[in-house]
Amino acid sequence: MKRILVVDDDIEVLETIQLILEIGGFKVSALNDGEEIFNRIEKFNPDLILLDISLGHIDGRVLCEQLKSIESTSKIPILLISGLYDPKDFTTLNYGQDDFLSKPFQMDVLLKKISKILSLEEDKPSFHLN
Repeated sequence: MKRILVVDDDIEVLETIQLILEIGGFKVSALNDGEEIFNRIEKFNPDLILLDISLGHIDGRVLCEQLKSIESTSKIPILLISGLYDPKDFTTLNYGQDDFLSKPFQMDVLLKKISKILSLEEDKPSFHLN
């Protein structure tokens, strides 16, 4: 079971994402601010981090850069999420994120991005017709 750490200061968004991911078969740990992210990563050992950009007084972009610059966390994929930015903003801005998703988003789009990042799509058997 893949482990996903979700960090968002909007409790409703956090709870919704957590519920959808748990239904989708993921083990989820939720944080409503970024201050405890390093401790939670150490305890939870996530396979992926969903990280909101606006976390009140902490900027998710800065956290993303920090996580990618530390050897022990640099390999953890990060999906940045935000309601303040458009995906085209992230074609030129790179904070080390593996992907970006703008809010509001469809849950199936979120799940597809997670599957792509975690390469879960490659785990599914493919059938070829002769």
